[in-house]
Amino acid sequence: MNDSGQDVQKEKETHTYLTKEAVKEKIQIYNSDVTDKLKMTLNSNGVYTGFIKVQMELCRPITVWASMNPGKHIINNETAFYLPKGYVNTLHISSTNTVREVIEALLKKFLVADNPAKFALYKRCHREDQVYMCKLSETEHPLYLRLVAGPRTEMLSFVLREHETGEVLWEAFSLPELHNFLRILDREEDEQLQNLKRRYAAYRDKLEEALGEVWQPPG
Repeated sequence: MNDSGQDVQKEKETHTYLTKEAVKEKIQIYNSDVTDKLKMTLNSNGVYTGFIKVQMELCRPITVWASMNPGKHIINNETAFYLPKGYVNTLHISSTNTVREVIEALLKKFLVADNPAKFALYKRCHREDQVYMCKLSETEHPLYLRLVAGPRTEMLSFVLREHETGEVLWEAFSLPELHNFLRILDREEDEQLQNLKRRYAAYRDKLEEALGEVWQPPG
């Protein structure tokens, strides 16, 4: 992990000095390097649109709306589950969309009921055979970062995570969510305890068997 504050500030300064002509040139270069047909489009007003891929790396369960009625109104019925790690979602966004708006769009796409304040968007960069993770400011523009880095995800990729433990805004969680977390922790603790007991029981059996082979009672 590097100094995320310094990185975010550097990106903002670069964004300030990028002219419309430079954006047009970079988009042309970007589209020529695209291999998955997810190209960028520059509009006459200077705003450009394109795609970003976000990898979901969530450790805690998310709360989702269970269903929707035919009128597209969300039914107040929630359920919690773990999202598979490594799941990648593709979003179509514009250069004006901020990190905050990208997080909200991701949660809306999955019908996630959790407060967006619980999550953070990170950028993963590869430099000199090392991987750097940096939390982005909520006001940063992910599509601009994608444009500058080019389409190769080895150079830059986006990751959605929960805030670090010390940064968790527990007041953003509802009471049922907190109770659900406790139930999950209790279940995981019981599973770990049972696994530990089985492992030590197997170790004890092997140790007693080895002792029985080495020591024989006097005849």
